[in-house]
Amino acid sequence: MQHYYGDQMPLRILDEAEFWKHQEEEHTVVIRELVKNLETQYVEALKEWEKVLSETHQRIIRFIETVIRSGYDVTPEVYQDVLHLVKFCLDQSEQFIELCRQIRDQSEAIKDNLTAKVVINHIIRESEYFIGIAQTILYQK
Repeated sequence: MQHYYGDQMPLRILDEAEFWKHQEEEHTVVIRELVKNLETQYVEALKEWEKVLSETHQRIIRFIETVIRSGYDVTPEVYQDVLHLVKFCLDQSEQFIELCRQIRDQSEAIKDNLTAKVVINHIIRESEYFIGIAQTILYQK
């Protein structure tokens, strides 16, 4: 995350969150499609996560539209709301990673599926990358 965005920084932050929430939403489908015999409990959990991540994605888009409509004249209150949303997204990504690890480590369907393990590890790394971006945004002084 570069710091030269100036007044557009809230939009840049939201742009990152929007991209990564959409990625995680798609990753729920990738796992389900890749592992056709995945246990029902994990399929259902991934479907629920797909829905939740889609809702978060839409919430971020609404914030982006608000910032654009404001002419990038973001009040301190809106900026704080953006930071709270980014924190929510960070926490959500940590929870999603936990589900992915649980599936990778406990699913019998994945036990001997090297491709699925590699893909899930990649998905975890991508969510961890977003967490790093979010932490940089949240904890800068």
